[in-house]
Amino acid sequence: MKILEIIFWLALFIIFYSYLGYGILLYFIIKIRRVFGIHKPFTGNDDYEPEVTLFVAAYNEKDYVDAKVKNSFGLNYPQEKVRHVWVTDGSDDGTPDILKSYEGVEVYHEDARGGKIGAMNRGMKFVKTPIVIFSDGNTTLGKESIKEIVNLFKDPKVGCVSGEKRIVNKDADAAAGAGEGIYWKYESTLKKWDAELYSVVGAAGELFAIRTELWQEVEKDTLLDDFIISLRVAMQGYTIQYNPEAYAIETASANVKEELKRKVRISAGGIQSVVRLNSLLNVFKYGTLSFQFISHRVLRWTLTPLLLLCIIPVNLVLALHSGMNIQNIYTVLFYGQVLFYISALLGWFLENRKIKIKLLFVPYYFFIMNLSVYLGFNRYLRGNQSVNWARAKRGA
Repeated sequence: MKILEIIFWLALFIIFYSYLGYGILLYFIIKIRRVFGIHKPFTGNDDYEPEVTLFVAAYNEKDYVDAKVKNSFGLNYPQEKVRHVWVTDGSDDGTPDILKSYEGVEVYHEDARGGKIGAMNRGMKFVKTPIVIFSDGNTTLGKESIKEIVNLFKDPKVGCVSGEKRIVNKDADAAAGAGEGIYWKYESTLKKWDAELYSVVGAAGELFAIRTELWQEVEKDTLLDDFIISLRVAMQGYTIQYNPEAYAIETASANVKEELKRKVRISAGGIQSVVRLNSLLNVFKYGTLSFQFISHRVLRWTLTPLLLLCIIPVNLVLALHSGMNIQNIYTVLFYGQVLFYISALLGWFLENRKIKIKLLFVPYYFFIMNLSVYLGFNRYLRGNQSVNWARAKRGA
C-alpha cells in the first residue's frame, strides 16, 4: 500500500505541476529576478524599422481575402517597407484570382496541394527581407502588430517573436468559446513569464515572425509548423520572445465538436514535435530552454494525460483501504475527482441543449483537451493525420 501511496502522490504532483505548479514556480522566479534587477529589457535604436514580409499561406480563403488584405495594408508600419506575399497552393475556390486583383500583393500559386508547410517551404524562397512575419488568412491583426513585433528584434539575441492569439466569439458563453478563451488567457500569461525567464516555448501560428536567415526548411509531413519552426530557431542559440500587443483575432470554434477536431490534430502534432525535437530534452545542452520545454509542453502532451487516467483507480483503492472515511484525504480527493468529471459530463449535457452555465464549461473543456491527447496519440501511431487539415468551423 505504501508503494501505491508514493505512486499516487507523485502522479498528483506531476499533474498539478503541469497545469498550475509550473505557472506558480515561474511567477515566483520572475518576482525574485525583478527584485534583484536581473531582468533588464534590451534597448536599441528607436528608429529601427527594417523591411518585413507579411507572409500568408492560404488554402481556399475566398471568404476572408478581402478583409485580410484591407487589414494588412492598414497596419501602422511604413508600407514601402512591407512586402505582402501570399502562397495559395491547391486553392480552387478563386482565392488566387481575387488576390491578384489587389495592387501590391505578390501571389504564388501551384495547383498541387502540399499542406501549409509545403506552401511555407516553397514560399520562403521568395522572401528577401531580413524579417518574415507569418499570419493566417482568416485572422485580423492589431493595427500596431508589425511595429510591436519588429521592436523586439532590436535585440540581436531574439530570433523569433510570437504574437498573441485572441479569441473572440459573440456567443462567448458557449463551451468552446468560454473554454478556449480562458485557456488562451492563461497561456498568454505563461508566455509572458516564459519570455521574461528566457524564451517562449513555441510560437502561435496565427502571428509570429523570425529572422529570415534563421529559416530551416521543415519536413513536409510536419503537423505543427509554427512550433517546429520557432523552436528550431531557439535551438540555434536565439530566444523566442512574446509581445501580446501584437495580436491576431480569431473567432472561437463553432462548437466543442469542432474544437475537439482541432485539438486532436494539435495533439498528434505535439507528439510528433516531441519526437522530432527530442534533443531538446537534454537539459545539459539547452539548459533553461529544456526546462521550459519539458515543463510547459512535453508533460502536457505525454505523461500528464496518462496519469490523469491512472490516478483514478489508484485513488479508489487508497480510499477503500481507508474505509471511504470522509475525514481521510484519499476519500476527499477521490470524491473531488468524481465531482470534477460529473461537472464535465454535465457541461457536455448542457452544451448539447444550448443551456449556458459557464462554470461547467471549464471542466468540460479541460476534459476535451486531455481526451484529444489520447485521440491524437492514436492518430500519430497510425500515421493517418494528414498535413492537409480540414479547417475547424469557426463561430460567426
